[in-house]
Amino acid sequence: MSASQLLSELRPNRTDQPWSAVRETHIGAVFLVGDLAYKLKKPVDFGFLDFTRRETREQVCHKEVALNRRLAPETYLGVADVKGPDGEICDHLVVMRRMPDERRLSALVRDGAPLTDTIRDLARIMARFHEHGSRGPAITAQGSRDAILGRWRDSFAQVRPFHGHVLDAAVAAEIERLVEEFLAGREALFARRMRTGRIVDGHGDLLADDIFCLDQGPQILDCLEFDDNLRSVDGLDDVAFLAMDLERLGSPELGELLLEHYAEFSADPAPPALRHHYLAYRAFVRAKVACLRHSQGDHTAARLAREYAELTLRHLRAGQVRLILVGGLPASGKSTLASAIADRLGATLLRSDRVRKELAGIPAERRAAAEYEKGLYTAEFTAHTYAELNHRAEELLSLGETVVLDASWRSADRRLEAASVGARTHSSVIPLRCWAPEATTAARMATRQDSISDATPEIARRMATNVHPWPDAHTIFTAGTEQDSLTQALGYLG
Repeated sequence: MSASQLLSELRPNRTDQPWSAVRETHIGAVFLVGDLAYKLKKPVDFGFLDFTRRETREQVCHKEVALNRRLAPETYLGVADVKGPDGEICDHLVVMRRMPDERRLSALVRDGAPLTDTIRDLARIMARFHEHGSRGPAITAQGSRDAILGRWRDSFAQVRPFHGHVLDAAVAAEIERLVEEFLAGREALFARRMRTGRIVDGHGDLLADDIFCLDQGPQILDCLEFDDNLRSVDGLDDVAFLAMDLERLGSPELGELLLEHYAEFSADPAPPALRHHYLAYRAFVRAKVACLRHSQGDHTAARLAREYAELTLRHLRAGQVRLILVGGLPASGKSTLASAIADRLGATLLRSDRVRKELAGIPAERRAAAEYEKGLYTAEFTAHTYAELNHRAEELLSLGETVVLDASWRSADRRLEAASVGARTHSSVIPLRCWAPEATTAARMATRQDSISDATPEIARRMATNVHPWPDAHTIFTAGTEQDSLTQALGYLG
């Protein structure tokens, strides 16, 4: 497009769609004229980007067009030069087809429009986009634990000047602590994501404001173009940006649906903790942007920054990796409770009874009853069983999986070993002790069927005489219903 054509388009003399608005972000402005939109880069330097040189803005404009044509080839028309009165080029504009405001995904969400099919379409589009996206050593390296930690720390440094007057200092401090804790113990998780090809040249800035739901399907615009490293992301991280934005707009159920469909279409087995971590990361990115907008004079941005920070904190708390010890004597209800907790949290359940028989090479359902501390229940074989439980738990925790360990946990030494696993993987250890009256446990042992436990009433009585104090455990009264026990446990789990 020539300069004269551009000037003709910018004159507010069109009758079909008059000059409507100039819309600004912290790094640019968009001029809407007729059926076209013109995007200008501001000459700003925020550290993570520097647009102060015209030549840089020109390069970024051309790059923006090329990258966005991957998802919206008919929307991005090209780059126009802007000339001053002396005829010299002074700036550049990305030229785009204008999209109808009323079809923005954000507007449709706010209006309560039915969007289930649209969300499924978006998940499918992004899964296909990531499947065919560019990969390579330089891109994959950006998915490492250390690279992600570096991004977080960069953002922390950029928002620190806003502590106390824009962001609540206590909230910001807890965010930093939870991020450091999660990433410290999860190197194996991110290494596996890299190894399995999950890191891709993605979109990098997937927001509901930049998605338009048209008859021909969703149009996804405005990818992150100014930094290749920031666009090199885990596909889940990419989609989590939009899921977070949908939650902020008041539709967390649409965000959850997007992630579920994306997991289906991309065959992604990511643990819930990683989803929460990426949701938190994307919320904090927007908190940082709101802080920058505030520094540019937009005082309404302070409230938005605080909202994003609270959203960040909620997901970091929800994404904490936990090692949950569920203990108690035979028939105390510990296995029932452990199973219910694992189902509710999407956690992995490891049962000592099952692992013990697996190590012995016999089916879990086969009876292996013996006298107290005989057969499979000698001190040596019990130590072997608990060591294997801890080994498996450590591997799972390092991969971001919350683990529920179902065992008696009578020995203080065994509990210390489990606590060491939690410490090594930077995971919260939460001990739960199940208790019910002896009459209740005796009745359960007399009537239970299809149990893999070999405990008898006599063994239970012997075990009860050899239980080390467990003062830090939360006691769960299990004589009531399964739901009663679960409610108590969830109260301690938060």
